This record gives sequence, structure tokens and C-alpha cells, in this order.
Amino acid sequence: MPEKITLDDLIALVRTYNPKTNEKLIRTAFAYGADMHEGQFRHSGEPYFTHPVAVAAILTHQRLDDATIITALLHDTIEDTKSTYSEVVEMFGSEIAELVDGVTKLTNLQLSSTQTKQAENFRKLFMAMSKDLRVILVKLADRLHNMRTIKSMRPEKQVQKARETMDIYAPLAGRMGMQWMREELEDLAFSVLNLEARNSLMRRFITLQRETGDVVKKITDDIRLELDNGNIKADVYGRAKKPYSIWRKMEEKGQGFSRLSDIYGFRVITENEADCYRVLGAIHQRWSAVPGRFKDYISQPKSNGYRSIHTTVSGRDGKRVEVQIRTRLMHDVAEAGVAAHWSYRDGVRASNPFAVDPAGWVASLTERLDSAEDHDEFLEHVKLEMYSDQVFCFTPKGEVVKLPRGATPLDFAYAIHTRIGDACVGARVDGIRVPLWTRVKNGQSVEIMTAEGQRPQATWIDIAVTGKAKSAIRRSLRSEDRERFIKLGRELARVAFEHVGKKATDKALTIAAKHMGLTDSNELLARLGSAETNARDVVEGLYPELSASTGDEVEMARAIVGLKHGQTFERAACCQPVPGERIVGISYRGKGVVVHAIDCPVLSEFENQNDRWVDLHWHSGTHPAAHCVTLRITISNDAGVLGRICTLIGEQKANIADLLFLDRKPDFYRILIDVDLRDVEHLHTVMTALEADNDVAALERYRDPTRKP
Repeated sequence: MPEKITLDDLIALVRTYNPKTNEKLIRTAFAYGADMHEGQFRHSGEPYFTHPVAVAAILTHQRLDDATIITALLHDTIEDTKSTYSEVVEMFGSEIAELVDGVTKLTNLQLSSTQTKQAENFRKLFMAMSKDLRVILVKLADRLHNMRTIKSMRPEKQVQKARETMDIYAPLAGRMGMQWMREELEDLAFSVLNLEARNSLMRRFITLQRETGDVVKKITDDIRLELDNGNIKADVYGRAKKPYSIWRKMEEKGQGFSRLSDIYGFRVITENEADCYRVLGAIHQRWSAVPGRFKDYISQPKSNGYRSIHTTVSGRDGKRVEVQIRTRLMHDVAEAGVAAHWSYRDGVRASNPFAVDPAGWVASLTERLDSAEDHDEFLEHVKLEMYSDQVFCFTPKGEVVKLPRGATPLDFAYAIHTRIGDACVGARVDGIRVPLWTRVKNGQSVEIMTAEGQRPQATWIDIAVTGKAKSAIRRSLRSEDRERFIKLGRELARVAFEHVGKKATDKALTIAAKHMGLTDSNELLARLGSAETNARDVVEGLYPELSASTGDEVEMARAIVGLKHGQTFERAACCQPVPGERIVGISYRGKGVVVHAIDCPVLSEFENQNDRWVDLHWHSGTHPAAHCVTLRITISNDAGVLGRICTLIGEQKANIADLLFLDRKPDFYRILIDVDLRDVEHLHTVMTALEADNDVAALERYRDPTRKP
């Protein structure tokens, strides 16, 4: 592609596949875009309008319609110039104006932000896709050109854009079937994120070619010879895989470059579908097939319309060779992906029976996303949908069930019906009883065993892979735990309201729930109990004037109300009372008052010493996170678990003051953790967060009657 593309160059590119193009409208759009961007420059110093023209040129290689080409020329006008939506409507029509506006909105999404915001932005991205998929096609071409010219950006901006490309845009291009674009985006991002690794791979590859000669040509000639012997007409193409693709295989397999064998890919394009299987037979007759590396996407197409046969064989000198076999029409879809729906040939929309309907594709992609009830679930769905390859399994009746690679019988059960998943007690794969965590493979027959009264287990969350299964399991567990969470939430609400001198009445909770858009007070309490909502936020929503007045933290010296003037106090080490709990004091001559929780067993020692008891209560303001509480916790002895537990505590704005190992076993640790907390609500929040972790086997507040202040 020339560095600077002129208007005539662009028209010529469009005419190669669409002689009936509306040349006048494209010329008008070109002139309008150039005028709007006059005086604007890119980081490289080039006139800014060279970028929209390059984006349009990229889209011509996908043979896209005039509306998409013109949108590319105008895609930054509404955002970055004095152009307006109404002006674009007037000059180019509402279809193009809607597309330009859609790209503008996508440009404004900060997809690589915090997890909560990222989930919301993904929702918006998929909403834009569902309206008109061409918006995403323009955005992907825009990102591709920006990545091709990324070296002119500041280093930190390069890294941010490259990471966003690797995490979001490259897998999205792959999911849409545009594998060539995915590979180029990945490789360009790889050059930024790990240039040293890429250069090392390239050097090794050059050395390998020098030692072995042109392996691609040799194997291509071998395949052509077999096809000629079988009298099969087909084109054969070969290439070395992209550096990032090789790097990913090395990372996945834990192998060095010298041990990695399948670094070459070959493609056979046939005249008809029957010849695809004849080619497969000829290749397997000549070379040994590698077990587990055969996929037939012709009989079981991917949801984006992709059809091809994939096989890996031990080729020349024992080198593994991946071969893809498909017809010309299938190849067109494989190159353009979902964009094949808009492809033109000879001035008319190309009639390709394999091109997927974009509306149906987006509907299938977003079908499960709408049911996600929280941000984590939504991102889980999105990333699964974009990254996953598929396996095809069969029910005992022979019906096909599509699942992502790595799925389990549990995912299979939920794919059939939520009711089947909830009641699952076991599975048979190809007639053999297997654990629920078994990974299913292509072509296997899966039978799910159910039992009445069976309910999902918490451990299933880690076994399931699909978003649908995880969502259903979480929903069931939430329902089961609802009563427990409501009870805990009521206690948290009581403490939080008492902090500002109010009562958590049913009326107050109902109003608070309404303010937060929840159905009723029980829903609010359940969210409080499950730590999805903070009790302090509820109080501040109802009584902003009170919460503001108590905004300053209570000084530690004034935390207790009921002491005599000049009398000092300290918290009892045996029960470690915290604000929000009922307390009582025991006076000591020369030591002041020791504050105990009302239920502390040590108090029984003072039953006959009434003169030493002091009636106390906590100050109603906001306390600092400086009240130490000891937690006894049992966790799995696995890599990263202790670090995650410490992170969970930190995420609740609590500080770990000390940590003591009580037991170190091969399968678990038992630990005492001292945590600095604000109050009893803060304690409940921390404990709830820890209890929710699957690697926490036991958790309790630790109190030692023998501890002395």
C-alpha cells in the first residue's frame, strides 16, 4: 500500500470490486474530510487526513460497500472537527451519518480502564455492534492503521494502545472471522510489548531457514504432488506462522523454539466441498495425522460462518505441519469473516452462501451477555465469547452441543437446560463415568445424570467454564444464601444507622431500596449481607446531612462515651471489642478502664465486683480503621492463595497488622491474621469477602480469654 493514497488511488481500489460505485459521493466525502481536517496533523507530522484515507483503503481490501468506505473517510470529523451530525445527514444521508456517529461513540469508550467501567464499556461496544456491525469494521481498520504507525506516539501511549489491542481488538477481529487482521494486530502489539522476544524469534527463524532451506516451498511442492497424483484441482499456499503465534505456542506448551515443530501453516483451496475431503484423504494417506489435531468446521461451522477442515500431520523430516482445507467461497468468508455479508464483486453484493447474517451473529454473541447480573459475569462472558475456540459434543440422541475449548460435562449440562445443570450429579463420556471437572473433547458423546433435590455446589464455579453455567450456578447459590444474607444485612444496616443516631426501620429500608433502584427492602438487605452494597452508602443516600456532619473521624481518645473526666481506657485483648458492639468497662486502680465486649467470658470473673463495672458505649461518629481484630483462617496450600487473601483484605480498606502461621500442612494452612478495622460493619464486610473465596475452608473471629491487655 503506498504511503500516501490519493483520491484517484482510492477510487481505483474500490472499482476493482465495485465498478458501479458512487464515485461522485466518494469524491465529495474525500473533499469534505480533507477540508474538515485542514490544519490538523498526526504525531508523525503528516496531515491528519492521510489517516482516514488509509483506513478507507484497508476496508477496500475487504471489498466493502460505499457507505462503509465513506464512513472511514469521515469517521473522525464529528469528533475532531467543526462538522456536525446534521451536516453529515444533509450531505451524505442518514445511513452514513449513523455509521459515523457510531464510530465516534466507540472512539470515546475507554475500554482499557477499571474492571467495572470496562464491563460497562463492553456493553456499549456490543450495543453498537448490534445496531450496525460496519461500525466495528471501521473501528478495527482504524486501530490497524494506528498500530501500523504507532512508532510516532509517546512510549507510554504505545504500550497502552498495544495492550488494549492485544486484549480487546485482536481477539474481537478473530471472533469476527478476520484472522488475518487478528494476526497482524497481535504481531504489531507484540512488537511494542516485547520487542526483544520478537527479534529473538525472528533471528532464530532466519537461522532455521539457513540450516534447512526453504521448507515452505518444499512442503508446498510435496502437497501439490499428492494432489496431482489424485487428480484433484486445488491451489496450495504455505507460510511460516507469525512471530506472536509462535511465541504463544511456546508459552502454552512451555517449550523452547528448537522443540516447537508446527511453526508452518498451509492452506489448500479447492473447487468444491467434495474435493475438500478428497484432499484430506490424500494428505492423510501420505503423512501421519497427529492425534487430537483434527477439526471439521465444514460439517460444524463456527458461529461467525467460518468453514474449513484443519488437520496437523507429521510432514517432511518429522516436522509438524498444519493444513487448512476449504473451498474458494469458504476462503472468502475465512478472510473477511462477518464482513463477507457486505462484500461486493462486479458492482453487486457478493452472493456467498457461507456468509453469516450479521444480525443473527450479533444476537448469538450477545444472547447470554444480557443475563449477566454483575460486572465480573459480564466480562467473563465477553472474554469467553471472544477468545474461545469450540468443541462439538453429542447428546445420547445425537444432537450437537457447541462448547468452548476446555469445557466440562457441567457446561454441557447447562448448555442443554439450566434445570439439567442444577440437578446434575454425574456424567458419562463415551459411556464411561467421569468426574465433573473432566475436559470434554471433539466428537465425544456426553450423558448427564441428574437427581431430584440436587442443588449446585459452590465448588462448581471453579469447574464450569462457560458464562451461562457460571451465571446459573451463582444465581442458584445466591437464592440459597438469600435468607442468610438478609439476616446479616439487617444487622449491618442496624449498626450503620445507629452510627448516625437513626433506626433501620422497614420504612427507611424500603425508601433506601427505591432510591437505589432495587425491588424491595429484602433485596437491599441481601446485597448488604453479600457485600455487594456498602451499608454506609445506604445511610449517606438517605441522610446526607447527617453523614456529612460525621465525616470527620472520631479521635481514638474520644472513641468511648461514659468515662469520667481524665479517665483512660484500653480495649481488652481477650475479646477485642470494636465500635458497633455492646461494651462494658472494668476499672483498674492505676490503669483506668479496660473495655470488654458484653459477651466476653472473662467478665464472669468480675460478677461479684459490681463497683468495678462501668456502663459504656461507643461514640456514634465514624471511627478510624485502628481497632485490631484477630481472625483465624484456614486456606488451601496452593500457589497464590495467601497473596489473594491479603489482597481481598486490602480491597476492603483494611490493614493487616500481623500474621502468624499456626499449622502448615501439605494441603492447607491455618493462620491468625490481625486486621485493623473501623467497626463491626467493617468486620462483617471483611469476613464476608473472605468467606466468599473458594480457597477459604474455615473462618472465625479469634478470641483468647487468656490474653491480657
